[in-house]
Amino acid sequence: MAEFPVPNGREEAFRFTPVKRIEAALAAAQPGKVVVERSAGAGTDFTTVERGDPRLGNGFVPRDRYEALALASYDRAGVVTVPRNAVLDEPTIVTVRGEGGLAFGHLVVDVEEGAEATVILDHSGAATFLANAEYRVGDGARLTVVSLQDWDDDSVHLGTHVATVGRDATFRSIVVSLGGGVVRLVPEVRFTAPGGDAELLGLFFADAGQHLEHRLFVDHAVSHCRSRVTYKGALQGEGAHTVWIGDVVIAADTVGTDTYELNRNLVLSDGAHADSVPNLEIHSGEVVGAGHASATGRFDDVQLFYLMSRGIPADEARRLVVRGFFAEVIQRIEVPALRERLLNAIEAELERSVL
Repeated sequence: MAEFPVPNGREEAFRFTPVKRIEAALAAAQPGKVVVERSAGAGTDFTTVERGDPRLGNGFVPRDRYEALALASYDRAGVVTVPRNAVLDEPTIVTVRGEGGLAFGHLVVDVEEGAEATVILDHSGAATFLANAEYRVGDGARLTVVSLQDWDDDSVHLGTHVATVGRDATFRSIVVSLGGGVVRLVPEVRFTAPGGDAELLGLFFADAGQHLEHRLFVDHAVSHCRSRVTYKGALQGEGAHTVWIGDVVIAADTVGTDTYELNRNLVLSDGAHADSVPNLEIHSGEVVGAGHASATGRFDDVQLFYLMSRGIPADEARRLVVRGFFAEVIQRIEVPALRERLLNAIEAELERSVL
């Protein structure tokens, strides 16, 4: 672990992170527990395996102390396997419930050639949880992963999700962060062959004292691949802090890359702060399209005026604007029960709103 020093907040990767609040993640003297449950549709194999099992491979390479701790400290890893050409009608749901203290996790989702699946990761309870996940999307396969962070208020979740996308494969990631004291997630996509398509969607809502951070990286190292990133967040209350970092790199020897990343943040009250940093690094002139956009602000006065001019009270008009703000992401979730749960969660946030 000596090659991964404890961050002090001056490193680029941690300059927005409240490192003092995640120091407990290094204090392994207080072991904790998470309970992992699952429900899988027919055709999916879900199992837990010992370290060194060949199904884990050696594709995950840690880059910081938290990733390295998670990789070195988990007891058993979860492996979800979708066999070749299987098309699953029901999602596989992996429920992670914290029961206090420090815990570690590792998950591998392997969707073989031509298969199609949806996996939902549902995090709840109380924990300081360090976990890595690997998503392997085979040639011509389709995988949707929904990661829901619905932790108790004092929880810490530090996680990295790395997807490798094969030839003509499709990967969709939906990250929803609502609960937890500090949540810091790093979703990554790496294309391994031409024709890959990745869509990364995110929704987050921070209350007073919460820190919700999402740092994305899309590596266009091969030609003729497409990526789209859309993350939307709202925040309210004193000390609410959200961070979105979007990094896209297009390698020098590629052609036909098509990429765009978008982040929108809606600040609902004084005392809340959003950081948004889109980065686009282009080393090739042979691109189909490459762009990014970021905006942080308060309500659209035109929308509010329109609603209020039709007799809708100001408070309800503001709530309608927030619901509409998130609708673009929620409508793309193809699991009705989950979509309903998120709508209810946003309603609950708005009930506590200081609007």
